[in-house]
Amino acid sequence: MRVAEAFEIKPSIDEQSILELVRTMLGGQPVLPRALDNEVAVHDLILRGLPIRALLRLLDDLQILKTPLVIIALGMSPRNFQRRKAAAQKNNRATLSAEESSKLWKFAEILARATKTLGSQQAAETWLSNPQMGLEWKRPVDLLATIQGSELVETLLMRMEYGVYT
Repeated sequence: MRVAEAFEIKPSIDEQSILELVRTMLGGQPVLPRALDNEVAVHDLILRGLPIRALLRLLDDLQILKTPLVIIALGMSPRNFQRRKAAAQKNNRATLSAEESSKLWKFAEILARATKTLGSQQAAETWLSNPQMGLEWKRPVDLLATIQGSELVETLLMRMEYGVYT
């Protein structure tokens, strides 16, 4: 073993456990059409569009974050959300667009990482909904509307996992 390997810090959270938690948050096997065992399968599913039921499942399971905040983070207007929700009630196979699906997956991924890092979904939702010093006192949920903002939130969570908060 090399000296550098002996001192390497490894995160306590593995990516496979994040993937499994995201699948669960989005409804698991009953909602998602097939097993998602790697990132290419996730990409393909997102490209085809996640079922609207996945979004509704995630929203139903939220404890602290409110639906309007999440809808805004996904780049949807409240009216568009209501139309999508009605479509899902009429057609069980209704899907989101690739862009909406991508944002939903990223939101669930960040919520899953925050849940693993902070110990519970309730703690994760509280953290996402409160201003954070490492994000220039912005609420993480407000940054999730853009790819750049999502990357900032994800980077901060990874730093917290490694114990480098500031």
